[in-house]
Amino acid sequence: MIWEALGAVIVGFAIALSARRWLPERFPAPALTLATGPVAALLGALLTRSILGPGHPVQVMVAALAVGSALLSVLVRPPRRRSRPRSQAAPLKGHRTAC
Repeated sequence: MIWEALGAVIVGFAIALSARRWLPERFPAPALTLATGPVAALLGALLTRSILGPGHPVQVMVAALAVGSALLSVLVRPPRRRSRPRSQAAPLKGHRTAC
């Protein structure tokens, strides 16, 4: 049990590190990302172990990887768009404008 939990934390930390390395601008805070990965993977591993029971270490690690990745994807922000100067909209027909 302890080895599965430790393995899940290591898997989650590896997921978080690789996410921060490949997409640093899309994750809000490094500390939040690096904390969410191991906690999410541990949650996935413990949930899978409680459902399957002991004796399924491969399935537990796969579930830790899947849950860790899924919960880290919740933190991803959309890419920033280039800011273009806004053009002024044309006035509506029949609408009075203040001059």
